[in-house]
Amino acid sequence: MTWIAQVALASVFFVAGYSEVLACERGSNALHPRLNCGCIGLPCRLAMLFAFLEIAGAICLVFPFDHLSPNLLPLMAASMLALLMVVASIYRIRRRESAAPVLTLFLLAVLVIVGRASW
Repeated sequence: MTWIAQVALASVFFVAGYSEVLACERGSNALHPRLNCGCIGLPCRLAMLFAFLEIAGAICLVFPFDHLSPNLLPLMAASMLALLMVVASIYRIRRRESAAPVLTLFLLAVLVIVGRASW
């Protein structure tokens, strides 16, 4: 069960991060590169940072790394993604947008954390 949640979480974050990178690259070619990124309303550099964190977390969730404890890297990646979702939910609530998708990803990350910590 934990492995399924882990792969689902990784695939969602990988696709979301990749789409943010593409959206910001398209926005940087515009006439006004200092304007906010159209997809999430953040400056493009900050949006790119969040996108790369999402992609790195997704890769660390499913990357087989034998030098550490087998649960340590996925546990740290899921914790980082959960913290990122807390920040994203605060951002969305302050903008008066729906935070339900972000909170769903947060709960999925918590499920992975609890599943990995109990092994």
